[in-house]
Amino acid sequence: MHELPDPQHGSDYFKIGFDESCLSLLPKQYPFLVNPLNTQKVTFRPSAAARLKSVFGILLELLSSMNTDPELILTYLNSLLTEVNSAYFIADRMPADEKLSKYIGFKVFVENNLTGHPTIREIAGELAINTNSLYNIVKQYSGLSPKEFIIKRLILEACRRLYYGEHSSIKELAFELGFNDPEYFSRLFKKVTGKTIARFFHDLSG
Repeated sequence: MHELPDPQHGSDYFKIGFDESCLSLLPKQYPFLVNPLNTQKVTFRPSAAARLKSVFGILLELLSSMNTDPELILTYLNSLLTEVNSAYFIADRMPADEKLSKYIGFKVFVENNLTGHPTIREIAGELAINTNSLYNIVKQYSGLSPKEFIIKRLILEACRRLYYGEHSSIKELAFELGFNDPEYFSRLFKKVTGKTIARFFHDLSG
């Protein structure tokens, strides 16, 4: 939120902020967070607005206590983001321009082929653009190169699977995510997150 509501109008508002380490704990991704349709405002139907306000109230209550079970917070945060995501895409709107459309296509392709580790050339070919154009588009909208974006997304998925216990060993997790070398995967994880996998898991347990 870049501009606070006019207090003369008597409007209530909530401001929320979270980083990707928080998003990695949620069961899925929320496309509206990258604002793919370039929409600055989201309109809610009265019933959805009422639910949203209720969820915000519950979250505020949960966050006011240091002893709240994190699972409760994540449950309501998931509901909140699902409501916003649904409202964002409620109309069949098209991206604002061709570059944005290509960026959305890039993200969708990466999501659908994440563990296959698609090459930049393969993705560019799928989007019918050259690799330089792909680099410039992804850099413009994400601040990352296509390779950096894919690596970051893979590690984010690794964090999510670690949190939900969707593996029996680090070696198995590496293979599930398409890494043939578990040691390389472990080094990459530390490079991106600043933590070893063991430390990350220890922090979750704590």
